[in-house]
Parts: sequence; C-alpha cells; structure tokens
Amino acid sequence: MSNQELAANVTVRRAARATARRLAVDFGSELKTQVETALDARDSDRRSEQYAVDPISLGSLIVSAATLAWTVYKDRRDQSQMPTPEVTSQRIRIELPTSDSIPSAQRDRVIRVVVEEIVTALDRE
Repeated sequence: MSNQELAANVTVRRAARATARRLAVDFGSELKTQVETALDARDSDRRSEQYAVDPISLGSLIVSAATLAWTVYKDRRDQSQMPTPEVTSQRIRIELPTSDSIPSAQRDRVIRVVVEEIVTALDRE
C-alpha cells in the first residue's frame, strides 16, 4: 500500500467513525457497528458492492460517502482548486446510488456530516 493509499485509508476511517459518533444519537448506537462492518468490507475489496447489496445500511453509506469525499478533495487539492463543502456534497449526492429505504433527508444529512468530517480530518494533516 502506497503512502497516499495509507493516508486515504486513515482519513476515510477517521471521518467515517466521527460521522457515526455524531449521528448515533439520531440513528442509534448500532450505527457505529454498521460503520465498522462497512470499513472491514471496504478493506477486503468489497467496498462498492457492499453499498449495492445492503442499501439499508447507513454504515455503508457513510463509508462510501467518506471515500468519495476524500477522493474529491484529494483530486481538487492536487489541482490547487479546493472544492467547497457544498460542491463536494452535491457531487456525492449525484454519484452515490440512492435507495428507497434511506429517506433523502437522512441521506443528505449523512453526506453533509461526512463532508464536514473529511474537511476536519484533512485540515489536521
């Protein structure tokens, strides 16, 4: 694993866990376990399939959104064009699959919190 891949993994894990902690009050403490399960699946190369197979899992949504948010920020930062959180959130909303089992307001809130946590994590680097 390259240094860049390692950094991405650490940032995504940190942001996904922080998002789960913040949202557990509203969505239940099992959200933390769902995120850990999704992170384990991501690490075993089942990342995109996990969300498609289990659309109900907010944990999978959090990990998928964190991975995409990190990629958006990293790509833009390499081009010296730091995207705004709003632009990043919109891109995630467009690129991640939707599901009838996750209400759009809940999905949007998860995405917003994930982007906030990615920005916070990248500011610490």
